[in-house]
Amino acid sequence: MSQRPDAVVIGAGIVGASCAEALARAGRRVLILDSSFAGGGTTAAGMGHLVAMDDSPAQLALTAYSGKLWTELVPDLPGNIEYEPCGTLWVAEDEEQLVAVREKQRTYAEFGIEAETLSPTQLAEAEPHLRPGLSGALRVPGDGVIYPPNAALALVQRAIANGAQLREGTRVDAIGPREVLVGRERISCDCVINACGAEAAQLTTGLPIVPRKGHLVITDRYPGFCHHQLVELGYLTSAHTMNAESVAFNVQPRATGQLLIGSSRELVGWDGTVNRAIVRRMLDRALDFMPGLALTSAIRTWTGFRPATPDKLPLIGAWEDTPGLWIAAGHEGLGITTSLGTGQLIADLIVGATPAIDPAPFAPARVHSTAGVS
Repeated sequence: MSQRPDAVVIGAGIVGASCAEALARAGRRVLILDSSFAGGGTTAAGMGHLVAMDDSPAQLALTAYSGKLWTELVPDLPGNIEYEPCGTLWVAEDEEQLVAVREKQRTYAEFGIEAETLSPTQLAEAEPHLRPGLSGALRVPGDGVIYPPNAALALVQRAIANGAQLREGTRVDAIGPREVLVGRERISCDCVINACGAEAAQLTTGLPIVPRKGHLVITDRYPGFCHHQLVELGYLTSAHTMNAESVAFNVQPRATGQLLIGSSRELVGWDGTVNRAIVRRMLDRALDFMPGLALTSAIRTWTGFRPATPDKLPLIGAWEDTPGLWIAAGHEGLGITTSLGTGQLIADLIVGATPAIDPAPFAPARVHSTAGVS
């Protein structure tokens, strides 16, 4: 970059790409640095759901806001992001979970999110491959699925079109007050955005972000086998309780006709090897809900690392210990969904605009009183 950048974004995954795009659109000179390549890392390993989640009011506010931004932006993005407006079915196994479905519907209604409760008959009509005997589901038609690596690349390209520059294969060694160090190169700027996902704590001491490993399995092509993203009601407990390991039923239809099967969670540090036992548990859980999956062929299994925080909310805002440093990390499994909202919040806070939602629940300052992840 011939001129001194206003902002340096570290990390060109989908969250960093969103921050860069929003800042460049706001007229800031942006330099994007990534140790590998744009759209890699956790972004490349994720499922790609765009989903409203209500584990907490703050989480629902951010996912609903970001979902609205995705709906507005998708028509301007290239077809290779493979956007599928498939909606989500939150599946209830019994009457107790059906009560939770109705409560979930009321909560969504308060945020203006369209949702409807399906009877067992309606659920069977919507997804014939689900097993009989389920009690119903909540259908959220506004949810969707995208292909995350290409979506991140599209956002980077939008940032570049507004004057941003991208340097791939560039590892940042340290962050200082309004500067980053790359080997012997010192890059000064007005602000630095640490958007390094699960690796964010390696550059910013004190960030309570840890890697939480997940497995995914993708099948061969079976067009029409599954019409919605399918999630069991127990997913919220699995996803947002910091157990050593857990699995939950989650299946996505992809634009390619493939099925993406999740999900698992493990706290095992940076061990990225495939845990065959937990994959077996994950697949058994999927087969319990969709027995017909036994007739499909899996063609690939992989792992990735979600950036987890103690209170299950991302860190979005200024890091007060280092002048000029901003954090956009810790999104766990919702980085794809919340990326656009995160980027816009960061840009609004940096340029002094009033954010569309309250940024206080995501302020990094809250973690200084947190002892760690438990």
